[in-house]
Formats: sequence, structure tokens, C-alpha cells
Amino acid sequence: MSKQVIVGAGQVGSRLATLLSDEGHDVVVVSRSGSGPDGVTKVSADAGDQERLTEITRGADVIYNCANPRYHRWTQDWPPMAASLLAAAQDNGAVLAILGNLYVYGPVDGPMTEDLPLATIGVKGGVRVKMWADALAAHRAGRVRVTELRGSDYFGPGVLDQGHVGERFVPALLAGKPATYLFSPDVVRSWTYVHDVARALAVAGSDERAWGRAWHVPTAPPQSARELAERITRIAGAPRPRVRQVPRVVMEAMSLGSPMLRELRELRYQFDRPFVLDSSDFQETFGQRPTPIDEALAETIRWWRAR
Repeated sequence: MSKQVIVGAGQVGSRLATLLSDEGHDVVVVSRSGSGPDGVTKVSADAGDQERLTEITRGADVIYNCANPRYHRWTQDWPPMAASLLAAAQDNGAVLAILGNLYVYGPVDGPMTEDLPLATIGVKGGVRVKMWADALAAHRAGRVRVTELRGSDYFGPGVLDQGHVGERFVPALLAGKPATYLFSPDVVRSWTYVHDVARALAVAGSDERAWGRAWHVPTAPPQSARELAERITRIAGAPRPRVRQVPRVVMEAMSLGSPMLRELRELRYQFDRPFVLDSSDFQETFGQRPTPIDEALAETIRWWRAR
């Protein structure tokens, strides 16, 4: 049994904590609220407090960065948190497994692979590029062992307003009402199942083949939001789906009172053309396949109906 510390108790961090606990590890979940699933040690702390985090992670084999600062505060909150996590891993000799995203690549033509240049065009992407560059430099200098896992838009149990197919989408379809989607529902994109994110992080944290580079989380073949809606209603036995796109002018008006929507402006390119992730490298290296899409959606439907 090893000590595994997860920073962040959100949709991925909590699921990862349960997975690692079920495997017999000593799991500590660190968050501002001190929340987390049953069966693990829960600690309330500011991840940006380097001294405190270093003490909490003493003896840890792996530290997982699953933190999720408020979207409009990335430039203020991420730098001290990322530096604190990296220092704690370095001081304690722990592996640092980072939950990243695809913002780092910027607009691309064709499926995204891990060898693409980090050519982000946005502020938030720049924050994530700096985080990974600092971690990778420390790894190459021999001070720490790091890896990063990148997925596309999440869906699944526990994914609420953070997901484009979350609470504005799935419950409406199950009730026979129009689902709301912020962008064109006919543009093809990749959707990453949250269970697969947790599974991939657990593998990357413990397998030395993962260290020293970034990987893409195993993700099912891409499809549009409309196609996803059709699958959901078929599996659920719900009425034929209707997907309502929010007009751009309405989104602009809504963003005046919503920091989250204002921040989405720089990511518009992800929704105006196909946004496809290639996860074949991780799948072939570690033998982990994405959960079949209908199986993942069935579990998602069961979760929403139980709420």
C-alpha cells in the first residue's frame, strides 16, 4: 500500500480517490473545503501554501494535480498552486501527475497528437503551457518525475455545469425537452469520459513509462453534440432529441454578467470546426481502451435519473 495525495475534490479528483482507495492505497484528498469521498483522508488546505502542502504530502509516492481554480482566475490562482505542487513533489521525492487539457495546442488542422507544438493563442492556454514547461524542465533536470494527462470535454456521472453536455443538456433530453448547447451542435468533437480520466491518471502516476511526457486520455471516436443527443435518447428510451443552439448574439449578452462565458470567447475556435483528440499512443502503450460510448452514456443516464 502506498500513499497517494490528490489535490482537488472535483469531478475527477473524487473519482480518482475512490479508485485508488479501492485498490488498497492510503489516499489523502486535499481541497479548500476539506471534502472528498468516503474511505479516504480529507484535508482542508490551500494548495498554494507550499509549506503546508509539502507537509501534507510527506511520504507520498504520487501527488495528483486535479485542482480546478475558478475559470476567470486562472492567471492569478494557477501560478502559485502549480509552483507549490511542483515543489512539494520535488521535496518529497513523489511523482507529480498533472491533469491538463487541450488548450495548449491552439487551433490545429486534423486530430491532436501529443507531439504537436504548444501553440496556444489564449491566455488560459498560456497558463497551462507555462505549468507544463516548468514541470518538464524540473523533470529533465532530474529534480522530480512528472507526467501530464490531457483530455477533451468531459461527460459522465458528476459532470454538471463544467461540461457542455452536463446539466443544460442531459436532464433536458431525458425529460423530452430541448437541450441547450452553446455552439453549433453539428460540429464534430471528442468527448472524454470522466471514469477514463481517473483510470488514466492512476496508471500514469504509477507506471514509469508515463513519466517525462504528456499523454492523451483514452477517448472514444468523435461525434457531434447532436449525434450524442441521439444516442442518449435512444439508450434512455426518451423522445426524439431536440438540441437548441444559443445564438452568438445572445451568448455575447449573457457573457456581460457571466465571467465563465466571457472566458469562453478565446476558445471559440474549438467549437467552430472539428476538435478531435487522438489517444492511440496511450492506448497502445498501456493497453487501456476508452469505455464504449454507449456504456458510458448508459451510466451517465443512470446517474442523472438517480439525482
